[in-house]
Order: sequence, then C-alpha cells, then structure tokens
Amino acid sequence: MSQRIEDYGPIGDLHTMALVGRDGSIDWLCLPRFDSGACFARLLGGDDAGFWQIGPAAGGGCTRRHYHGNSLVLETEWETSDGTVRLIDFMPPRDGAADVVRIVEGVSGRVPMRMELRLRFDYGHVVPWVRRQGRQQLSAIAGPDAVWLDTPAPLEGRDMRTVSEFEVGEGERVPFVLTHHPSHEPAPGRRDAGKVLDRTLDFWRRWMSGIKYDGSWEEPVHRSLITLKALSYEPTGGIVAAATTSLPEQLGGPRNWDYRFCWLRDATFTLQALLGTGFLKEAGAWRDWLLRAVAGDPADLQIMYGIDGTRRLTEYEVDWLAGYEGSRPVRIGNAAVGQFQLDVWGEVLDGLHVARMAGMTREVPAWDLQRALLDYLEGHWQDPDNSLWEVRGPRRDFVHSKVMAWAGIDRAVQGVERFGLDGPVDRWRALREQIHSEVCAKGYDADRNTFTQFYGSEGLDAALLLLPQVGFLPWDDERIVGTVDAVRRELVEEGFVMRYRPDADGGVDGLPGHEGAFLACSFWMANALHGIGRRDEATELFQRLLGLRNDLGILSEEYDVHAQRQVGNTPQAFSHVGLVNTARHLSGAPAAKEAGKKTPKQS
Repeated sequence: MSQRIEDYGPIGDLHTMALVGRDGSIDWLCLPRFDSGACFARLLGGDDAGFWQIGPAAGGGCTRRHYHGNSLVLETEWETSDGTVRLIDFMPPRDGAADVVRIVEGVSGRVPMRMELRLRFDYGHVVPWVRRQGRQQLSAIAGPDAVWLDTPAPLEGRDMRTVSEFEVGEGERVPFVLTHHPSHEPAPGRRDAGKVLDRTLDFWRRWMSGIKYDGSWEEPVHRSLITLKALSYEPTGGIVAAATTSLPEQLGGPRNWDYRFCWLRDATFTLQALLGTGFLKEAGAWRDWLLRAVAGDPADLQIMYGIDGTRRLTEYEVDWLAGYEGSRPVRIGNAAVGQFQLDVWGEVLDGLHVARMAGMTREVPAWDLQRALLDYLEGHWQDPDNSLWEVRGPRRDFVHSKVMAWAGIDRAVQGVERFGLDGPVDRWRALREQIHSEVCAKGYDADRNTFTQFYGSEGLDAALLLLPQVGFLPWDDERIVGTVDAVRRELVEEGFVMRYRPDADGGVDGLPGHEGAFLACSFWMANALHGIGRRDEATELFQRLLGLRNDLGILSEEYDVHAQRQVGNTPQAFSHVGLVNTARHLSGAPAAKEAGKKTPKQS
C-alpha cells in the first residue's frame, strides 16, 4: 500500500519526477514527461499498479534520509543487525533518454538486499513484455514505451515482476539504471552510474551558485527553490503545479484533481520568487512560456495549459485504480480548463508587468498581447466567473476576480506612465476607478468590516488577503485590517487558513465534503499579518508552516489539521512559491506584489 504523502521524497530530471518512499520504493513515476502515463502508480492503485522497491531484505522503513547538499540526489540509509546500507536515488539531467539511477552502497557490515520491479504502463493498466538482453540487462516493451534495466545484480522473473536478491558489503556499490526511450528506437547506450552521479551533483552545484538570497530561513528557501526547479519542464520553461494527480484534498473523498499542468494564476507569484532570488534565466523561460501559451484570441484565454502550451486537457476517470487510501475517482486531465476565470487576464497582465519592471523586456510582442488582453478585459470585467479556486458551482461576481481585473487595468496605466508605452490611458484610468468603486460598494460588508467572497455573499475567501498585495488598497486601510481579522476568525482552523468554507452560501463550489487547510493561503496570511504591522504573529505563523514540511523539506498542497497529515498533490509549486515569497517579505522585501509603485489611497 502507499505511504503517507509526506513519506515521499521527489527526484527529477526537469522533464518528470519520481516519488521515493521511506521504504525505498518508487511509487509514482510518469515517463517521459510529467503529464505522461505513469509506469509506477502504486501511489494510487496498490502493488499491481507498479512500483520499484530496493531495500534491506528484512524490509521496513529507513533509519534516516536526506538530500546530498543542495541537490535533488536522495540518500536513504538503513541500520540493520547485519550492518548499514545506503541507497542513492537520482535522475540525471537529460542527455537524450530518461534515466532513473539507484546505487546501493555498503556503509558497514554485509547487508542482504532485495530489489523488486513491477513495470505497469498507462497508470497500471498495461503489463509490458519483458526479455533478458545479455547478462546484465533486460527490456520491457509495451506499445510506444520501452524501458531498459541495467545492473550487475542477479535478476529473476517471478509472476510478472523482476526480483533481485544480493548482498552488499562495506565500500561496495551495486548500481541499477532504468532507462526509458521510444520502443521503435534502438536500445539506449549504457550509463556509468558513478559518472552520471558526479554529473548530476555538478549540475545542482552550478545551478545553486546563481542564487541571490541573503534573508532569514536560508535552508527552507533553498530547498523550495530546488523543488521549483525540479517542477519545471526544461524544454519549454513551463512549471507544473504538482507532479501528481488525484492525491485527495479530503482523505477518502472525491476532491481529487490532476495538477500536472501550468496555471496562469501562479504566474506573478512564481516570477517574484525566481526574480527575487536571482534566477533570471528561469524567470525568463517562464515568461516566454506564458507569452506562447496565451497567444491567440484573448477570448480563448484558458486558466491552465499543458507543459508545452497544449490547450486540450480533457478530463477522464481511471476506474481501475482504487485511489489514494480509497479516494476516488482518480482523474486524468482537468475539466476546469474550460472554466471562465476572470482573474487570469489580470494575472497575465500583472505577471508581464512584473517581468517588465525587472528589465525582462520584449516590448513589441508583449505589449501587443497585453493590448489585446486589455481590450477583452474592458468588455468582460463585469461578467461572473468561477473564481481562481475553480469552483464547480454557479458563476458569481467573485471579489478577487474583480480586483484582478482592476490590477490588469492598473498595470496598463503603469505601462504608459512608467515606460512610455502607447495606449488610451485616460480611458484606462477611468475604468480602473469604476472597477475600484464597484468592488468597494458591492464586495464589502460594512457591518462586518470585511470584503466578502463574492457580491452579496456571507462567506469569505482567503484570496481577499491579496487585495493589498496587488495594490488595490493600502495595508493600513481599516477595510484591509478588518478583512484580515475576519479571515482569521472564520477561515482559520488550528492556526492554518482554509481557502473558503465549501458549505457557505448554500454550497459555493458544488461539491460534497470538505478539504484541508490550503498552505499557500496560510503563507498569504503571514504576509498579511506582516503587512498590517503584526510582525511577531507573522513570524510565528511562518515558523509553524515550516514545521509542516516533511523531513526533506517538501510541502504538498494542503494540510489536514484533524488527521495532522499533508493532503493534496505533491510537491506543490504554489506552496513552495508561497514559502519563498513569505521568507523574502519577512526578511525585508516589500510586502506588496512588487507592482513597482506605492499603494494608492483610493475610496
């Protein structure tokens, strides 16, 4: 059976990611890309869905584990009655094929070991045809996929699985190299495990040498940046929201979604995290992905795209998988791609403005695109939408969505005022004021002194914490302070922030059940407390959030405060972006969303 979500540690090659459990089992891996079918899906379907386990023959969880310095090379150690053994897991940067390399290293004594490989393509549905290729290799082929295993250890086929039983003594190394490539191509070249380990460590050393961060909480910031890098798809610069699908927001419930795509809502936050820590190349690649993905008719703008900009992300259910701890259905694709979310126009405009403020200029195509987006936004900002949380209930006039429309128009005004770009600035200024006035009139509850989730709503939304960050109102405005206090009263459980109450206003999201505390929102709360001057409380909350990371510094999407477990897809980019940006803000970076101006005093 699968382990707790926090028991997994990621390894990756900037094309895809594997999750390694504390027992030495890889229970999730999609090849050759993040969004490909999984060849190891035990995480969602049990043993028959595929896994690759290496550990002491006696079994059991590890004694300790850690990453090798600032890298994504995972070292797992067991202390047994026979001695101590180390398992080194990593995926080297691509040089044509995708490799998973596992090196068993004897530390002391002589330890009996066992390896079991169950390859199951298409999310556990397809059993490959396995053949031995010489003394040290075997191949597994099914349709378009081929995987080769290369190892000096003895291999034996047993009941549609491959098993190896061997011993490792002090100073000895036994490598296993799994290589994926298209089945119609010739066999891949053989890899020297020791050399590719050195190459992988050198890659991460060189990459981390570019970091520019001198604030507090250096270790968690570094680990979060490494995780964000690992969630990037190198060929295009896209960054996936998470490496998994259908890990539940409620254990045993139906709130299970596929997050192996790129969301526009993440654009500005991600750019801030990368630009604020010195990673201009990655920020530029993400900006360029954004420009390519959203090119075309502004009316066809989507909330998310595939890692290469693909638009069709058809959602379907995989009925042969039981789901993580019985959480069904297991979904592939994401039907929310067809939703109308007004905020994404503002998110894109804001993200491109942040890039321009950082000197990442590509003025002609970027501004032409922005002008087209602005034309659409001018005509549709009053339309109800599904909100940034992708609710599957009725469309509403969500306050955050209207505020992001305001932000998009505001960034256009700044483009003219600050950079001399061409546009009808007087009309945009008037529209900016119109949106601002409407939101303050219809989206604010004066009796409770708080903005609300949507016009006329009695519910709240953690996204309201972003209003001062985008510059809609200053931090010291009594309506902002009141909103922060209201969110703390009504959306906080055990100190952590829920996105919203699903049962508010008769069931706002159209789904049964509940969900955990959303970690990105909890980071927003720390930022908000800092912004309104409650810095000790902000730091205390941030420290508590750091305590939710697993032993490897990894965060999923949410935290179940009752079960005291991580829930939701993992590792979650939005959570790690939130960690980086909050650490920057609490260390002295501006609390506002770096719009490049003072927050206006507007009515």
